[in-house]
Amino acid sequence: MLDTQSPVLVEEIRFPSGPTSLSGRLYLPASAPDTVVVLNSATGVPQTYYQHFARWLAAEHGMPCLTYDYRDFGESLTGRLKNSTVTMADWALIDIPAARAEMRRRFPRARLWTIGHSLGGMFGPLQGDVELIDRTICVCSGLVTLSDHPWPYRGLAGVFWYGHAPLAVRMLGYLPGKAIGFGSDLPPQVYWQWRKWCTSPRSYLPEIGTSLPKADWSRANGSVDLFAFSDDQMVPPAAVWRLADLYGSEARRHLIDPQELGLKSIGHIGAFARRNAAVWPRLIEG
Repeated sequence: MLDTQSPVLVEEIRFPSGPTSLSGRLYLPASAPDTVVVLNSATGVPQTYYQHFARWLAAEHGMPCLTYDYRDFGESLTGRLKNSTVTMADWALIDIPAARAEMRRRFPRARLWTIGHSLGGMFGPLQGDVELIDRTICVCSGLVTLSDHPWPYRGLAGVFWYGHAPLAVRMLGYLPGKAIGFGSDLPPQVYWQWRKWCTSPRSYLPEIGTSLPKADWSRANGSVDLFAFSDDQMVPPAAVWRLADLYGSEARRHLIDPQELGLKSIGHIGAFARRNAAVWPRLIEG
């Protein structure tokens, strides 16, 4: 389908990831690209949320952008959610590299950027293809734990991890996010693993080298930029900087106050909202 507002072709695709396939959308500019982008979603955020940013990359910067839904989520869900055995680690360590592999297959000569929102950048140092990434941009990605949140948000997060949400998952066999105000339904093991890491003092770090791969960003050749927002209560800057340490001393840290850009708020989710398009150039500046 051709976008009538800009010269961008939007192609619906499916591509393989381990034993399954994922649903994605490829936003294509009119000209042949020098750089292509894979956009990895935050937990519980469907790929459609990123459509305006992806279209902007293609139309204004000539960068094809792939958005997609992780397995057993959004448009990639093919069975009953309660029967899913997928974990958050599967999303991070299998699906994200699979999306990059699809873009390398389609554009073998182009530079490859990966833009990760929250979960989408949280496991970069543990992934196996980092030497093939030319640039990594992490937006609101961090090793967050419950004590990082300011009050009163910390109280709301505590209820999400210890109150009605785990009770609902035990009763229904999945997280009924739409019903409890989270926004999206999630597979059960995704919720439990997410809960484990967000309530542990050091997030997933103690599992590196045992249940998770070793972190070795030293193999990477590309640059890394991590963006934190001063009004992000879900993943505050301190949690983002802990992840930056895992990426290494050359990772560039950017703290943005919404008022700098004439915005009222950005928070954790808002960076990719069309109303906050003033943020977008900052994210891709070299």
